[in-house]
Amino acid sequence: MAERHGSLVSFRPDIRVVDCTLRDGGLVNNFRFTDEFVKDLYLANIKAGVDYMEFGYKASKEIFNPDSFGKWKFCDEKDIRAIVGDNKTDMKISVMADVGRTDFKKDIVPRKDSVIDMIRVATYINTIPAAIEMIEDAKQKGYEVTVNIMAVSKVSDAELVSGLELLAQSSVDVIYLVDSFGVFYPEQVEKLVNQYMEVANKYGKKIGIHAHNNQQLAFANTIEAISRGASYLDATVSGLGRGAGNCYMESLLSFLRNPKYNKIAIFNFVEKHILALKEEGNKWGFDIPYLLTGILNSHPSTAIQFIKDGRSDYSIFYQELIDNVL
Repeated sequence: MAERHGSLVSFRPDIRVVDCTLRDGGLVNNFRFTDEFVKDLYLANIKAGVDYMEFGYKASKEIFNPDSFGKWKFCDEKDIRAIVGDNKTDMKISVMADVGRTDFKKDIVPRKDSVIDMIRVATYINTIPAAIEMIEDAKQKGYEVTVNIMAVSKVSDAELVSGLELLAQSSVDVIYLVDSFGVFYPEQVEKLVNQYMEVANKYGKKIGIHAHNNQQLAFANTIEAISRGASYLDATVSGLGRGAGNCYMESLLSFLRNPKYNKIAIFNFVEKHILALKEEGNKWGFDIPYLLTGILNSHPSTAIQFIKDGRSDYSIFYQELIDNVL
């Protein structure tokens, strides 16, 4: 069995906290955040000692109509700079680029011309060659680069072994374990992180964790990943994210022992902005439909539609999901 990294009373200097509130939360409201929300989140993250703030996606305007989304779906340089200036802080800026959904050669400019520090590439197991092309492009442009392998719960052991080996041989800095459907229990996270760490150690990479809260285990699974050596930790303020949402930033900062992390600034942001977001009718967080998709390893889109339709026939929905899974 792999040894545990650190203890409950120590802190690990290799830990990096990544705030994904705008990117994952943007899936709740089509990225239509006010500039005040974004600016206040930026300032709160700085005060809280967060290491990276993800501003959203670098999505293709040829694929996605800019009129249908807020600006953080596209993260134009001028829009980020309107919030952060030259970002003369210790916190770094990141954006996510989905394989097949971004014009990365055109829209991701050289690092010397950008306020962005890190590109996060998102891929499925069958698009890893395209992901590696994006990784190498971003690396050559001077960025830190991470990769998220999505929907790992649907991937066979043989495919995952092969995919991890390919990615670890690339120029990527961090490989993320992603629980896209909120399926995993801590025991499974332990096994997977050990597997990811074995490859990472072989090639000098780091490992990250991005957890979803369908079974109310996002925080528990993040802790388990930390204990097994994962060092890049994704979280969102109040778990803001599509469907069941993500690991709570408030919980993560309370757990980590590094004195540089300060959760008070996040509490103040919640009081000012998150409560108002809920009052406007934005919905996210644990609910029975998301629990059911988590249990059955299903995409949350059906649960999102169930809630939109105002349904409460949970047992019928459970049977519908079973019929689709089997």
